[in-house]
Amino acid sequence: MAEVLKGLTCLLLLFAQKRGNVKHLVLFLHEAVLVQYVDTLKLAVPSLIYTLQNNLQYVAISNLPAATFQVTYQLKILTTALFSVFMLNRSLSRLQWASLLLLFTGVAIVQAQQAGGGGPRPPDQNPGAGLAAVVASCLSSGFAGVYFEKILKGSSGSVWLRNLQLGLFGTALGLVGLWWAEGTAVARRGFFFGYTPAVWGVVLNQAFGGLLVAVVVKYADNILKGFATSLSIVLSTVASIRLFGFHVDLLFTLGAGLVIGAVYLYSLPRGAAKAIASTSASASGPCTHQQPPGQPPPPQLSSHRGDLSTEPFLPKLLTKVKGS
Repeated sequence: MAEVLKGLTCLLLLFAQKRGNVKHLVLFLHEAVLVQYVDTLKLAVPSLIYTLQNNLQYVAISNLPAATFQVTYQLKILTTALFSVFMLNRSLSRLQWASLLLLFTGVAIVQAQQAGGGGPRPPDQNPGAGLAAVVASCLSSGFAGVYFEKILKGSSGSVWLRNLQLGLFGTALGLVGLWWAEGTAVARRGFFFGYTPAVWGVVLNQAFGGLLVAVVVKYADNILKGFATSLSIVLSTVASIRLFGFHVDLLFTLGAGLVIGAVYLYSLPRGAAKAIASTSASASGPCTHQQPPGQPPPPQLSSHRGDLSTEPFLPKLLTKVKGS
């Protein structure tokens, strides 16, 4: 259902781009989806992976506290970065590599706290299965996101068109999975049986959450997105405490703090990263002395090899649309 809503949203946006001209929209979709069918078929791979990822998220959140899931799921930043290095030949700065190490350390600490039995746990939860589902979801998110970015770079189609094509495949794959797993129950009780307000809330969050991330990245910047991610971790923790009696101890606080800091550092733009690197170097480097008057200044060493500037990395505008 989330894929249907997301596809309809992208269709409406394309309709608006065509200034409400139905004929132009139909001709455009016929050309982009059917005539250029090779480009359309390329999106079957990430669509299949995204469908798998979404189901893995449900498995993970069913077996982990919401706060633990939210912290651990930030491993998708690490997997996306690694896939971008190998698939797109993207280079990361030392600051970004350090933030990824910090991220992994924070997640490991949170998982150690979870394994140690941080508070009451529902009897039907399996933390091992939840952790495996999160890791698999992060791996699939990283690969699909980078693969989708590669498709966007190699074609002229708009991001709304590409996400509409993803939605078409996602809807078809979801219907096949529904028929295979719950076909008998759906035939007996109806498609919308069990759609409580809470279920609709999850569907709407899945459908529009990724589009909202895209809007934030487009009209704000990565720093604000990093703050939003940090805020989501805090809110998930507070909600888990209030609703499920989640126990926050020193290990969880330390691990979550490291993850929040890593997300912020990784999303720093070029100028801010240079400033941090310069401040760090001046604080740890040797003391400087004034140049005696009348003497030319010493030659400046090239900073090319030691440049800590970043190429702010997050998959392109709509690569986050499907994995958030």
